[in-house]
Amino acid sequence: MEIEQTALPGIGLRHEFMTRSGRRIGIVSHRTGRRDLVIYDPADPDRACETVKLNDEEADALAELLGAPRVIQRLNDLHREVEGLVSEKLPIGEDSPYAGRPMGDARVRTRTGASIVAAVRAGQVLVSPGPDFVLAAGDIVVVVGSADSTAAVADIITNG
Repeated sequence: MEIEQTALPGIGLRHEFMTRSGRRIGIVSHRTGRRDLVIYDPADPDRACETVKLNDEEADALAELLGAPRVIQRLNDLHREVEGLVSEKLPIGEDSPYAGRPMGDARVRTRTGASIVAAVRAGQVLVSPGPDFVLAAGDIVVVVGSADSTAAVADIITNG
């Protein structure tokens, strides 16, 4: 499936795709964190016929309902296709310097080049957690990168 990404200056980012039945659907991710689910008019693909504003909790629930747990399976499939790509499931221990702090404080991507692509808390999967997501002891983060960069993330999460 082809997903188009468009920067919306001053607003955020829009992702869109076309369903097999010919319907265009989009998600607008605002810089504020709000997300809008947009369904376009089948007769005029440039006109939104319905927009649903979602808060973080609603967006997470929708992602869960639409199959967020499949992320890990997709990553495993991707590993077979891309040499050198590694994903690791890293637990956030009680003694982690980032337990109870926003994920962005760790600056994982900036420091290592690896990305945290999901977080698992109490069996619930949060896909693409933002920098304001507060990590908690017992969480598991899914990190994607090279073997060296994911090992560096493990070190950061454990030692700071």
